[in-house]
Amino acid sequence: MKLKSIVDQLQHEAKVMQGEATKDSIYVSHTTFPDELAAGEAFVTSVSRLMHVNGWSALSSISADFALYNSVGRAKPEGPVEVGDFIQIVLPGPTPENWVRVIHTAFDKNHAEFTVQPSPDPMDNKPNQIEHFFNDQARSTFRVEIGGCTIQAFQIGQHEGINNQQPQAGERALINTLIAETGWLFYQKIQWQLLTDYIVHL
Repeated sequence: MKLKSIVDQLQHEAKVMQGEATKDSIYVSHTTFPDELAAGEAFVTSVSRLMHVNGWSALSSISADFALYNSVGRAKPEGPVEVGDFIQIVLPGPTPENWVRVIHTAFDKNHAEFTVQPSPDPMDNKPNQIEHFFNDQARSTFRVEIGGCTIQAFQIGQHEGINNQQPQAGERALINTLIAETGWLFYQKIQWQLLTDYIVHL
């Protein structure tokens, strides 16, 4: 790697730490089946696993806990995600809970997906405070698709910037920085790879 590239990367990392820049990420898993009939049958199960996020908590003892809430902040123990729903994410360890809101869903015969963005806690009266370690510019898309005999699952992170600027960060600026940097370097890779594997490895 050329010296200029190294310097540019270090400068970008410094801006990310300060909440002045963002990163993108992608995690992918796939499974190929013996024939298209078997793949089609498995795809139905994969879509169900994708859309029923309450089941994600059982992935592993080191996985985050996920809980789905409807658009007015009431627990939603059954049913798939819908636009306007909230998802509460509790990371392992003594860290604050994080919230995202579903802003997009899409389905056709070959794929299903939904997109979330960090949001306030729907049960707290702090509409300007984002209860997540990323700021509200970040987007996370969860997708499963089928092509021929192969099913692929994706977690696609875009514009992931640390929520450490006021007023969005509230009292969480420091802990958000620590969580986000740990997530990018270590935990996020484990969590989302576990999830994409779970969706396609039936």
